[in-house]
Amino acid sequence: MAKEIERKFLVASGDWRRAATHKVEIRDGLLAFRDGRKVRVRFYDDRATLSVKGPKSGLTRDEFEYEIPHGDGLTLLEQHCDGEVLRKTRHFVPEGADVWTVDEYHGVHEGLVVAELELATEETPFERPCWLGAEVTGKSRYRQSSLFKEHRRVMKRTG
Repeated sequence: MAKEIERKFLVASGDWRRAATHKVEIRDGLLAFRDGRKVRVRFYDDRATLSVKGPKSGLTRDEFEYEIPHGDGLTLLEQHCDGEVLRKTRHFVPEGADVWTVDEYHGVHEGLVVAELELATEETPFERPCWLGAEVTGKSRYRQSSLFKEHRRVMKRTG
């Protein structure tokens, strides 16, 4: 069974950009969310995946991710996510022994930039790059489910 253990931080400066090696465009759609569990469809450029995530226990949660046919992913994204699709550019930034992902959100969340690091265990030590800001791990405002809710609220208001 796959486990996801990650730490999230706001980004304090653009210094990470010099070290970024590549990027992908991501579109995420939330299919279901209940009691900390979620089912998400994601497009990485033209690759589609379906992810099932369990509730968190500390920093750890079960995570299952499956590649699905492009057409199925597109149908799920366009017809089963109630128009709630988050768009972001994910940059890959090597720092020491780690590779950070830095997500720049677009649309409703334009200007939000979050860095994440996936860890082998909750106790795994890591170096904090100088461009990291405040840690937001576990803060509800920065969870993907909260970003979807905010997207929905803004879209309803703007029509």
